[in-house]
Amino acid sequence: MQRRALLSLTASAAALSLAGCGFQLRKAPDYAFTTLFSGLPESSPLGVELRRSLESTRKVKVITDGRQIKDAQVILDVLGDQREKQVLSRNASGQVREFQLRMRFRFKLRTLAGKELIPETEILQQRDISFNESAVLAKEAEENLLYRDMQSDIVQQVLRRLAAVTEI
Repeated sequence: MQRRALLSLTASAAALSLAGCGFQLRKAPDYAFTTLFSGLPESSPLGVELRRSLESTRKVKVITDGRQIKDAQVILDVLGDQREKQVLSRNASGQVREFQLRMRFRFKLRTLAGKELIPETEILQQRDISFNESAVLAKEAEENLLYRDMQSDIVQQVLRRLAAVTEI
């Protein structure tokens, strides 16, 4: 009985200390704008994830139709979105042993009037991947997973930068 009381007291002390320090779960960020025009193509996986992430907050409407650009408060200009694959190492017989995968995303944010809110910014993600010619399909699947992981990281970084804009 004493042990149960001690455990209960310890658990309540931990809960009170967390409540007292201001701990709270992460919330959706507040953006300084409610409509954003994105020129990313509908077929772009990064564009789809970015649009979904922004719209999931229910605070921002993403416009992709160029004819409705006048309805947007801010414009996300995508200056570059590319994937790269570079050989890092080879074995003695010249076969590839390791690759470096890279994703580059360049963008800027501006108002309709042309006021620059976020200057030209490049986000670069890179991952190293070993290669084995006897497991080509598995390595291809791993490469796709790494690209998807880098894409999610880039989207999160873009969202944080968009949330840092305080006034338009």
